[in-house]
Amino acid sequence: MAWFGRRPEPATAPTAPPRDTPESLRAGLEELVARIDRASGRLPVPAVVTARDVTDVVGELLESIADDPVPDLQVVLSVRGIVYDYLPTTLERYLALDPDTVHRPLPQGGTSATLVVEQLGALWEAASDVLHASRDRDADALITQGNFLRTKFTRSDLDL
Repeated sequence: MAWFGRRPEPATAPTAPPRDTPESLRAGLEELVARIDRASGRLPVPAVVTARDVTDVVGELLESIADDPVPDLQVVLSVRGIVYDYLPTTLERYLALDPDTVHRPLPQGGTSATLVVEQLGALWEAASDVLHASRDRDADALITQGNFLRTKFTRSDLDL
């Protein structure tokens, strides 16, 4: 019913799932892998291999938070950054170069082809560091839980 000639507001459409859910990040990762595969003929072979190494580590990170009711925020932020910014931006900047210039020496040394491989290697190291830290936190949480259970359910010297 219109009130003073105004039409009623349409019902709001359901919102899309947040980009930070494991499912959404997994979908973004799958799209990123497809983009790497499509660009593989224009990238140096070591860059393709290293980029896929990065996506493999990100996949492991996503597996580590998939069933966690409260995923580790550091892992989520790292995965989001890699999937939606760091890796695609690195590849896009290289792919935007004139193909005739990628093997020319640069003033600071190396070539664009070697630089993209180095940058992807640094990204792989960063992703691997997050994975190791996540696994260490999981192990620490298990140790803490074990200590709690031992304290809670073993007999104390004070028990008579």
